[in-house]
Amino acid sequence: MVAVVKIAGQQYKVEKDQTLYVPQLPGTAGDAVALEVLLVDAGGKLSVGANKGTVKAEILGHVKGDTVIAYKQKRRKGFHKKKGHRTAYTQIKVTDIA
Repeated sequence: MVAVVKIAGQQYKVEKDQTLYVPQLPGTAGDAVALEVLLVDAGGKLSVGANKGTVKAEILGHVKGDTVIAYKQKRRKGFHKKKGHRTAYTQIKVTDIA
């Protein structure tokens, strides 16, 4: 069984017992999360619309992504600026698709 869910404005194709990294969600490790379902494929039978079903997931932890550096420089002017950031992600595990 496969489902398409919407998390933080992005769509993810998920299966049962799959782990994935999504933009940071509120909650702590061990919390249960109900995800917004857009489509469910149950053995070739598509379910789209009001009775789409439910997808439940568990938060495994919060992590940070790789460092992204934005560097700006103007030649011969002595101007340079270096900034960086690390995007926060949440690791979730899909526990049930119904």
